[in-house]
This record gives sequence, C-alpha cells and structure tokens, in this order.
Amino acid sequence: MTNQRKPRGPYRKSAERRERILQAAYEAIDEHGERASLQDIADRVGVTQPALTYYFPTRDDLLLAVLERRDTLGKQVAGAGGEGGTFVDGMAASARHTTDHPGLAKLYVTLSAAATDPGSPAHSYFTERYGGLAAEVTRDFEEGQRTGLIRADEPAGHLARAVLAVLDGLQIQWMHDPTVDIAAIAETFTRMLAPPAE
Repeated sequence: MTNQRKPRGPYRKSAERRERILQAAYEAIDEHGERASLQDIADRVGVTQPALTYYFPTRDDLLLAVLERRDTLGKQVAGAGGEGGTFVDGMAASARHTTDHPGLAKLYVTLSAAATDPGSPAHSYFTERYGGLAAEVTRDFEEGQRTGLIRADEPAGHLARAVLAVLDGLQIQWMHDPTVDIAAIAETFTRMLAPPAE
C-alpha cells in the first residue's frame, strides 16, 4: 500500500485557499450568473481582488474552473440518478440539476456560444468537452446496444450527439421559459432510444 503524502505547510494552505476561491466563485455564479463580480467572490473568501489573480490569472480562468466543477458535480448527479435505475433516470437527474442551478446554466450557455469563435479563451475547453462527452456517451450506447437496452438500428455515435444536442437545446429553451420541464422532456427523449417494440 502506497503512502500518499498530502501537501504540507504553505502548499497545503495555498491549495485550500484556491479551493475556497473556487467554491466562492461557484456559489456567486450560481446566484448571479456571469454577472457575479470578482469583488463579491473576493469578499466571500476574505481576500483582495489582486489575490484572486494569484490562483486564477484571468476572469476567464476562474469561469472555466467553475464550469469544470459544474461538469464534475453534474456527472456525479447523473450517475447517482441512474444508479439502480436506467439511463433515462440519469438523464432526468442531470436535467433537474441544471434547473436547480440557473446561474451556472446561464454561464454555461453564454460561454458555450462565445466559444464557437476559435479565438475565445473557452474554445479549447468546449471543443474537448463535447468531444469527450460524445465519446463517453457513445461507448455507453454501444454497450447498451449490445445488451438490448438501446436501439441498434442507428449508429451509437449519432444517438450520443443527438442526446447532447437535445440537452443543450432544452437548457436554452428553459432559460427563455422556466415552465419548460426539461427533466420530463429529457425522459421522453431518452425513452425513444429504447429498441422499437416488436
């Protein structure tokens, strides 16, 4: 058994402060969306704005770190939603997580649209995110096709991209009209992935 050493002294304190800043940014953006100010984030942690740049040199660096945390938590929620259940349950749990955190959803949509420009600081993040997600869902669907849970009359890669497109599109529609029940619609769509009844 290997004995992993935890950071000590100033390194540990630095890591803890970075984590506190990231959590404060996550909470501020969850409440206020992209309008959350660096001053608000600094105040929540008890540091100056210039101190933020030691850990996150630019605002974009901080926003992208927040999105990465959102992705990590979203995957955990989707995994928990599907545990003992189905892919449909996981997708619905992921959609509910989105509506529970509107500020983060708005940040995601805003940066995602801006990132279509190759010059955007977020371009690489979203390119890698979509590529990675598509590959991950494709693998899951290929396994589902082998076990008979997912329809096999369409390419798994096409179905995976369709799911991602539906979820992103529902997110935007929900921002325009919060009465849109994206969890229920996600469930409807994912049920369409099941093999046709014989």
